[in-house]
Parts: sequence; C-alpha cells; structure tokens
Amino acid sequence: MAARKGRRRTCETGEPMEAESGDTSSEGPAQVYLPGRGPPLREGEELVMDEEAYVLYHRAQTGAPCLSFDIVRDHLGDNRTELPLTLYLCAGTQAESAQSNRLMILRMHNLHGTKPPPSEGSDEEEEEGEEDEEERKPQLELAMLPHYGGINRVRVSWLGEEPVAGVWSEKGQVEVFALRRLLQVVEDPQALAAFLRDEQAQMKPIFSFAGHMGEGFALDWSPRVPGRLLTGDCQKNIHLWTPTDGGSWHVDQRPFVGHTRSVEDLQWSPTENTVFASCSADASIRIWDIRAAPSKACMLTTATAHDGDVNVISWSRREPFLLSGGDDGALKIWDLRQFKSGSPVATFKQHVAPVTSVEWHPQDSGVFAASGADHQITQWDLAVERDPEAGDVEADPGLADLPQQLLFVHQGETELKELHWHPQCPGLLVSTALSGFTVFRTISV
Repeated sequence: MAARKGRRRTCETGEPMEAESGDTSSEGPAQVYLPGRGPPLREGEELVMDEEAYVLYHRAQTGAPCLSFDIVRDHLGDNRTELPLTLYLCAGTQAESAQSNRLMILRMHNLHGTKPPPSEGSDEEEEEGEEDEEERKPQLELAMLPHYGGINRVRVSWLGEEPVAGVWSEKGQVEVFALRRLLQVVEDPQALAAFLRDEQAQMKPIFSFAGHMGEGFALDWSPRVPGRLLTGDCQKNIHLWTPTDGGSWHVDQRPFVGHTRSVEDLQWSPTENTVFASCSADASIRIWDIRAAPSKACMLTTATAHDGDVNVISWSRREPFLLSGGDDGALKIWDLRQFKSGSPVATFKQHVAPVTSVEWHPQDSGVFAASGADHQITQWDLAVERDPEAGDVEADPGLADLPQQLLFVHQGETELKELHWHPQCPGLLVSTALSGFTVFRTISV
C-alpha cells in the first residue's frame, strides 16, 4: 500500500514528547520518549510537549473523574474545521460516594488552535497579544443532574428529535435519561442557574431496567433502528431492548447465551439491522443475529481472540472490519468475511498495558485510535508505509521497530479510560482519564 498523500507520520510522541535534562551543564539534544521502548526517564529528566505536533489541544476538569462519556451530535453542521470549535459531551462521574455522582452535559466552546509562536515586537503588540490571549481562552459550561451510584458507561442516541443517554450504573441497573432540557439550559447561564435551583433534583430517568442482577459496562444503541439497545453485564448476560409506542422499552428477559464470563463491550453492525458483536473476559469475540432465539443466536465465535480479557471492540462504518483491544495490550483487526478462520488480518503491539478503548475514524476508513492503561493514546492508519527517504529512523534508531502504521503517540494523561472521534469535526479526538478530559487534533490525522 502506498503512503497516503498529505498524511504526516509522527514518530515523535505527542504530549509529552521529548525527554529533557534538568541539568543544563550536561544538557544534550531532546530525545523522543516512548514507554516500554528504550531507557526509562532518568532523574532530572522531564517530558515536554511538542506543541507543533498539535493543531488543537485543550484539557478540562469536572471534579470527580468520568469513566465514560459520549459525544452528542449537534446542529452546528458536519465537517467542521473552522476554529474556534464548539462541542457537546454527555458524561457520568465515578465519585468516592454513591450520592455524589452526576450525569452531566458539557458544553465546550471557544476552542482555538494551538498558539502560534510569539514574535518579537513593540509594547503595543504585546498588549494586543495579551488581549488576544484573553479572547482565546476556552470556555466550559456544565449542566448536571444527581445520580445515585457511579456511572460505568454512557452512550447517547437520538430518537427522532429527542436526545437520550443510556447509562450503566455500578448499582446494577441501566437507565435512560432524556437530555433535551440539559442541552437547552447549558446554552444560557440564567436558565442554567434556574434549572440547578428549581428542576435539577426532580429530574428522573424515563426508563430503568434492573433485570441484569448485577453491574455491567457493555451498552450500545443501534445506528440503524432508533431506540434499539443492547446491554451486557458482568454476569455474562446480554439483553435486547426494543422501543415501544409511548417512549418506553420492552426488555427481553431471556439473555443471549454464549459467553462464560463478563461481557465487556457490544457493537451493533452498521450495515445489518439484526446483527451485533460482543467481546468478553472469556477471551472470545462473538457475532450474533437477534432473529434467532437468544439461546441460539450466536452465529460465529473466535474463542481465543486475545491472550486474556477482550476489553473493547469497534465495528467499522466503512469496511467489514472489527477492531479489538485486550488485556494483552494488543490491537487486532478482524475481517468479518474471514471471521470463521479465527485469525486476525492484522495485529499491532504498541501498548504495554491493557487497551481501554478503541474506535475507528468515522470518515477515514483505514484510521483508528486506541487508549491504554499505559497512559498512551495511539493513532493508526492502515494505508501508511514508512517513507524510505524520511529521516526519522536515522535520527533516532529506536524508532526503527515501531509499526509502520503507527501515526502518533499522545501521552500526558493518567489512567486513560475512553476516547471518541467527533463525528462532525474531522480528526478531533476527545478522551477521558483520571486526570480529566482532553480534546485534541494532531497534525497526523
């Protein structure tokens, strides 16, 4: 495969990138730092971000950390690249006490690109620069409602004109919340203050299901049938939710049978209304068809997809590919036309700890991103091959054994949990970690 025109392969890590010595007397050139490859940081060395590797980079805190979030599609248009950007997230907290948790809508706006390097000039220019810096400050508004129990996973869908969030609680129930009111008040400070004062405490889920008999993490809305939902629990069971007239759901009490341990993730097929995939701590990936009875619905199985738990999967919207990440740190790509073979068509090993999130790029069929418990976010492109004329390998021989398809390594977060590409802002990634939210776009995608 030829290298894609215009794609820049960044072997340097993103944030932070270079190891610099605090001892100026023996200071050498900055070096690329990659966890698990090459020497560890020495005393006096620190990691420094390479701002030139980012088109846009912002961080945000919400108090208690969020284990999961989703991006809310908005009415501001598709293919947005003009800065500053505005985006909306729905997230749930994992607070220290059950009653301290919140389900929230985040409105992030005035998101400008990375700052251009300062130029030497007059005092007047410096004052203009300070004013410009004030105008470029990113803004964050939060509209929250109380939620008893930590939130394991959040997924958003639109039911016609009504945005809703499916929420998996550590208390063992799955709830559906209407988001319209939160999205309205987050736009207006006065309305938000009135909401927090008068309405917040009365907001309740529009539907709740406690039939899982324990907590879980797996949850996915159908992209093809509005309101159709799958939920999977730590007891190995998967339940199908079917929307009913009047804005409610019928949850089939008969679980889909097949997995022998916790169901970790679920993904509906983007092309077939009745087909979905699941992955489990039993190391398997399974393909199901809901037209069959739940006890007979498993159609295809790869019993040992990873060496250990399979944590996350993502079904490509553009190719017949399933992407998986496991406790073994491996990323694997499965061609569903060859799934019976039990062998992935590609395996990548860059992460040195369990993979916590994977997602295909919504527009670019060969591009995907992954996050890991090694505090790395990696960006990949299946269409890239190393340029023999590029000087990165000669400049740092330690990069020679990196996978050719690895575009970018982003660091600087602590305990990364989940990431999502923004479906309406090409190349924009959002992640959540113990250290907070990060919104960024790299020069590579």
